[in-house]
Amino acid sequence: MDTAECTIDLSTDQDVINLYDNSPDSLSKQCMEYIVNNLNTISTVVPTTRWRKVKDDVIIPAELCEKFMQVYQKKNRVNDNIANMLRDRSRARLEAVRLKNARVTDRGLQALMEHKPREVELIQCDYLSQRSLDIINQHSDNLVSLKFGPLSYVQVQDEDFFRHKDQVISAPKLRRLSVQCRGLTVFPLLFLRPTTLNQLTHLDLTEYSGVGSLWALYELNNLKSLILHAVAGSPEMIEWITNIKTLVHLDLSQSNERQGKYASPNKILAKLVTSLSNLESLDISGTNLAGTGAAAVMTMNEGTSESSEARCDIPGLVSRVNNPLEFLGLYGTQHGACKRFDIPARIITGDANEEQILTAALAYMERPAMLTRVLNDLYYLFRYENNSLVGRALCIVLDAMEKHLPEKHIQISGSATLFYIVKGKERPHIRMKLRKRIISVLLDGMETHIGDDTMMRNGCLTLCQFSIPNDVLFEYERVVEILLSGVTDGNQEGFVQRIAIYLLNSLACQVDGRQKRFLGHHGAITKMINLIADRLERHVCDDVLEVAWSTMWNVTDETPQNCQRFLENRGMVYFLACLKNFPDKEELLRNMMGLLGNVAEVAYLRPQLMEKTFLRVFYELLDSSSDGIEVSYNAAGVLAHMASDGPAAWTVDEPSREDVLERVAAAVERWDRYAERNINYRSFEPILSLLNAHHTPQCQHWAVWALANLTTVYPDKYCSLVAAEGGLVLLERLLVNDCSYERIKELARVVLANCNSRPANEQNVHIHLHEHEHGHGHVHDHEHLHVHGHGHVHDDARDAAAHNPRFINE
Repeated sequence: MDTAECTIDLSTDQDVINLYDNSPDSLSKQCMEYIVNNLNTISTVVPTTRWRKVKDDVIIPAELCEKFMQVYQKKNRVNDNIANMLRDRSRARLEAVRLKNARVTDRGLQALMEHKPREVELIQCDYLSQRSLDIINQHSDNLVSLKFGPLSYVQVQDEDFFRHKDQVISAPKLRRLSVQCRGLTVFPLLFLRPTTLNQLTHLDLTEYSGVGSLWALYELNNLKSLILHAVAGSPEMIEWITNIKTLVHLDLSQSNERQGKYASPNKILAKLVTSLSNLESLDISGTNLAGTGAAAVMTMNEGTSESSEARCDIPGLVSRVNNPLEFLGLYGTQHGACKRFDIPARIITGDANEEQILTAALAYMERPAMLTRVLNDLYYLFRYENNSLVGRALCIVLDAMEKHLPEKHIQISGSATLFYIVKGKERPHIRMKLRKRIISVLLDGMETHIGDDTMMRNGCLTLCQFSIPNDVLFEYERVVEILLSGVTDGNQEGFVQRIAIYLLNSLACQVDGRQKRFLGHHGAITKMINLIADRLERHVCDDVLEVAWSTMWNVTDETPQNCQRFLENRGMVYFLACLKNFPDKEELLRNMMGLLGNVAEVAYLRPQLMEKTFLRVFYELLDSSSDGIEVSYNAAGVLAHMASDGPAAWTVDEPSREDVLERVAAAVERWDRYAERNINYRSFEPILSLLNAHHTPQCQHWAVWALANLTTVYPDKYCSLVAAEGGLVLLERLLVNDCSYERIKELARVVLANCNSRPANEQNVHIHLHEHEHGHGHVHDHEHLHVHGHGHVHDDARDAAAHNPRFINE
């Protein structure tokens, strides 16, 4: 084994993320992801057994087969069916079997081990039994590396111990063995008889507790790497280690400092390094082996005229002053050893600076307890802007969150750091490819720990740093489901609930009908109504109440199904209740009337609005000056659409249709045609449809005024839209129609003049960009203000991340 194999691995798949890289994924990666999502492309199901098998015309070489397993496990848990699919060695080849969090039983492992792989990793594979060790032994001819990860129950159970007492790991070529004992109650080292493992050069017994049986390892004299992380030290253990003269890497680190206290630490460390002359890498993190900090002095070339003194701030390492270690783990050492000056090592883990912290994160990537602490240190670096290696840090955080999805505290610490990375100075340079990875990792953590308030808080705050909805459209459905869960936060005034509803409101903007229908189908309307009911019951009018109505305004936009859901959930009852309880809340009223404008645009739903109580409210709101003209404008729009169904559809005696129409026309004439608006149309189809209501010119009056106002105040934006949707033809027809009175024709001429004054090529450009950027429907500008500007909630949320200790530490 090379020396490099014995030293700690400080590399990742990509040491530094290129923030500027926006290149597409490789063709091979895209193809593999497609295959994983469509297994029928390479396999078929055998009808008699229901097991999958590789198709007869498909051959998968080892490198692709292993890549398939890697990609598959990112999306799914490998089971016996997948293992059986790869069983046929004439169709598939496996040089390495790496399973993590798999549902594979002994049967599936048997299928994979028939490939006689060189490497086997079983991590969190709790469906395996004791027999799995027999299976590994039977197919160990080529095995050089074997790893049992946490919670892989391949050890004997107490009641079975005597029945299996003669069972050992039998792999004649085995060189690397890792038994990470976290979650294991017992692992008898009798499995590791030296006579069967005489080639072993790498041994990892992380968290092993049976120190008394280390005698079984005394004859492993070829070891170059020995990892005893979180193993309680003892004089016997130190004595054994000092006799392994071949050691190049030694790890005695502790995640629990109480286990890392040695009597006479300076003497023990000195004895280790002087006995192990080949040692290049040493980890004593979390122990007291570095001493108290009193410097030791070594005399160089003693007795000669060139003698000199060399200082070492770690007394036990004074013998290495002239021969520094390549790597030294000092993270969490007692008396702050990593902060000392004279340390004989080239690479050091610790918390003294950014470089030490990043090195520690890489070194302890497989150790959740230590990694959590390191990520907390990294978080504070970014919180106080004491960082410069952003790309490297981002790579580490994403790797950590991907590798340790079930570890809640890693997800919390990692998401907190992501928050500061994506809001920091490099934010403008993070390209879409990387943004997608960040968002996916964040959503994985939120989805896995959806009941944890801190994780949801961190996730929502970090999502706020992206462009919503554009940046998350590729994960739209998953984001919606997670946020809808956050909206139902049991805490009535909960921060998560508030930030989740703001994000949902943004997600309802600028998306197409399919996505709005998805929101409605997954309960957005119902959840908003529940929030409204809660506020009414407590007689509280807050930003959540206003945004709940705003969200429904957006979700119902040109989406009849959601308009119907609003009515079916007694939406009109809650409309009247809010109007009664909070009559002076202008923004609330505007949001509610905007929503009812959407409902009134749906012809088959208008009969449900044809009730005396509702019409009286709309009728009175025609004279409202709330929020400028907006409430009056929306009330007139609702009544205009209802009247456009003709006299026969008006089934209410009071207010009469004639009185309503007269008052609509009067209201329209009061409005300032040059007024700036708080509404942003992306389609004029509902308005243009009213131009055909020749039986009721007041409907045309409202519609043509809206067009005149928008094309006058915002000609660059709306003139092209009128032309693109056929509005110019309809306006020309108004001018020659005897049913339209003169004021209507006058406003029509204004619109035509505005549109005809725009250059044709400019109109075409605006049409193209409009459709490309916005699609159909209209978006209300104030919705963006809730999240991006109006947003005392949004801005305070960012401040809370910086000042509220609950942000990462709960």
